[in-house]
Amino acid sequence: MPRRHRRSVQLAALATGTVLLATACNAAAKKDDSATGASGGSGKSFTLVTPDAVGQNEFLKLAVTGIKSAAKQHDGTQKVYESTDTASQQQNVQAAVDAKPDVIVLVGFEFADLVAQQAEKNPGQQFLIIDACTTKTFKNVSCAVFREHEGVYLAGAEAGLLSKSGKVGAVDVLDTPQFRRYSDPFAAGAKKVAAKTQASTRFVGGQSPFDDSARAKEQANTLLAKGYDQIMAAAAAGNYGVFEAAKAKGAFAYGVDVNQCASAPGTVVDNVIKRTDIAVEKGIESVLGGTTGTTVSYGLKEGGISLTGLEDGVDTSKCVIADHKDVLTKVEALRDQIVSGELKVDDPAAS
Repeated sequence: MPRRHRRSVQLAALATGTVLLATACNAAAKKDDSATGASGGSGKSFTLVTPDAVGQNEFLKLAVTGIKSAAKQHDGTQKVYESTDTASQQQNVQAAVDAKPDVIVLVGFEFADLVAQQAEKNPGQQFLIIDACTTKTFKNVSCAVFREHEGVYLAGAEAGLLSKSGKVGAVDVLDTPQFRRYSDPFAAGAKKVAAKTQASTRFVGGQSPFDDSARAKEQANTLLAKGYDQIMAAAAAGNYGVFEAAKAKGAFAYGVDVNQCASAPGTVVDNVIKRTDIAVEKGIESVLGGTTGTTVSYGLKEGGISLTGLEDGVDTSKCVIADHKDVLTKVEALRDQIVSGELKVDDPAAS
C-alpha cells in the first residue's frame, strides 16, 4: 500500500540505537557514523533516508535491516537519516547527497520529486527509491515497487476458506485502480477457493480518507450488518476502526504492509506483508552490478510480498491464521502456482 498505510503502525518516540534521528534543524549536521564492516571503510557506503521516524514502524525497520545487510555483504558502512516532516525530508536528502555514498536509498513517494531534482544536479550519484518512482526516467535513479495484489489474492483465499457466511468484503481508502489492488484481488482470491462467495467493497473517501478511523469503522459496520464476516482492511490509519468494528461483531479482518495482528489479537487473521528489506538488498546489489535507471517489481516470486502466515514466526504472531494450518497449506499451494506462472492474478492498476 502507498506509504500512508504505514502511518497506521504505532510509532515509538525512541529510535533504535544504530539509527540517527535527523530533524529539520540539524539534519545535515547529525549523522550516524556507526559502520558495519571493516573499520577502515574499505567497502561501499550506503545511506538510507526515511520519510518518518522509524520507532516501532515495522515497514521502516525492515528497510533499516536491508541497508545494514547490504553494508555487511559489501564490507562497507551505512547511515540512516530519519525524517520527521517535509523540511527534514528535504534536508536529509541534501545531507545524503553531500556525503556522496555509493547508493542513497529512500523509502516512499514523498521523495520522488526531491530525487528527480537531485539526480539531474548530481548525475554521478546513484539513488534507489523504494515503493515509488520518479515520473521521468534517470540513468542514476533505480526504483523498487511491489505487486501487492498477489498477496491480497492469497489473503482473499484465506477469507474464502474461513468465511462462515460466504460473504467477504473490503474497506478501501479510495475508489481508484491503484487502491483497488487491495480489494478486487481479495474478492478474486476468495472466489477461487469458494466459487459462490459474495464480495463487496466500501470506500472511506471524505476529507481525510487515509486517517479517518471513524469513517472506516462506519464502512466496516455497513458490511458487517449485511453478514460479511471477513474484511480486508485497506484504510490506512483507519484500519484500527475496521478492526474495532470486526471485533465488536465477532468477525475477522486482514491487515497490510506489516503484522497488525498484535493490535487486535483474535480479530486480525493475517497481513499482506511488504518486505522492504528484500527490495533494499536486491536493489543495492543491482545498482552495484551496473544495472541502473530501471524499475523492478517485487512480488511473491522475488520474496518482496508475503503473508505473515507464510513467514517464520507465525506461531507467535498473534494472527488468527496460526490456528488454521490446513488453510495455510492450501494458500501455500496457490502461492506456488502464482510464483510458477501457472496462476495469474489480475492487477487492477495495470494499464
